[in-house]
Amino acid sequence: MFTDLLIISCILLYGASTAAYCVFLFQQKKEMHDMGVFLLAGAFIVHAMLVGTAFWRAGSIPVHNLHQTLSMAGWIFTGVYLVFHYRYRFRVLGIFTAPAATAVMVISSRLPVEPAHLQEGFSSFWVLFHVVVILMGEAAFGLACAAGILYLVQENALKTKRRGFFYNRLPSLELLDNIGYTCIINGFVLLTAGLIGGFVYARAIWGEFWSGDPKEFWSAVAWFFYAALLHDRLNARSGGRKSAIMAVIGFAVLLCTFVVANFFISGHHQPFTQW
Repeated sequence: MFTDLLIISCILLYGASTAAYCVFLFQQKKEMHDMGVFLLAGAFIVHAMLVGTAFWRAGSIPVHNLHQTLSMAGWIFTGVYLVFHYRYRFRVLGIFTAPAATAVMVISSRLPVEPAHLQEGFSSFWVLFHVVVILMGEAAFGLACAAGILYLVQENALKTKRRGFFYNRLPSLELLDNIGYTCIINGFVLLTAGLIGGFVYARAIWGEFWSGDPKEFWSAVAWFFYAALLHDRLNARSGGRKSAIMAVIGFAVLLCTFVVANFFISGHHQPFTQW
C-alpha cells in the first residue's frame, strides 16, 4: 500500500508540474515557472522515496523488471534536469521534462511492481555505478534532444518570418545551441564513465570486457555517434542546425537501443526490462 501511495503521489506531482509548465508556456508568468519547478522538485523527492523503498526491499539497485527500470530512468531524468536548471538556468527544458517524467511514471505504474525474481549480482557496486551513470548520461542526451527540437522550431520561425506561437516564447538560437552543446558534453562524459563501469563489471562476472551482447554493440554505436558529433563541434565543422539535428538523431538511436536490444534480442540486459 505504501508503494502504491508513493506511485500515485509521484504521478500527481509530476502531472501538476506539467500543468504549471503548460500555463507558463502560454502566459509566460514567472510565478508559474517557479511553481512548476517547485512541484517537480517535490515529485523528485517523493520519487526518491519510492526508489529508496524498492532498493531497501531488493537489497540492490531496483532495476529487476521494466517497472523498476522505467521508474529509475524517470527519477534520474528529473534529477538531471533539476541539476541543469539550478546550475545553468535552463528554464525552457522543464516544458519537456515534466511531461516526459509524467508519461514514464504512468506507463511504469501499469506494469507489475514486484519482479518475478531478483537478479543475482545486482548488489555489486559496479552494477549500481553502471546503471545510474548510464541513465544520467542518457538523460542529458534527452535534454540535448529537447533543445535541438526547440532550436529547429525557432529557426524555422525566423527563416519563414512567421512570428507564431513559439517565436516570443523560446530563447535565442545561440542560447538553445549552447544548451544542447552543454548537455551533450555532460552526457558524453557520463556515458563514457558508465560504459567503463559496465566493462569492469562484465570482466568480473563473465571473465571478459566485451561479450558481444547486442546492448553493448548498440551502446558502442551511440558512443561513437556522439564522439563524432563532439569532434565536429570542437573542430568548428558543425553547430547550430546540424548539431540540433544530430542531437535528435542521437537520442533516437539511444531509444532504439533500449527498445530493440532489450525487447527483441536476447542478451545479458534483458532482466532490466522483463515484465
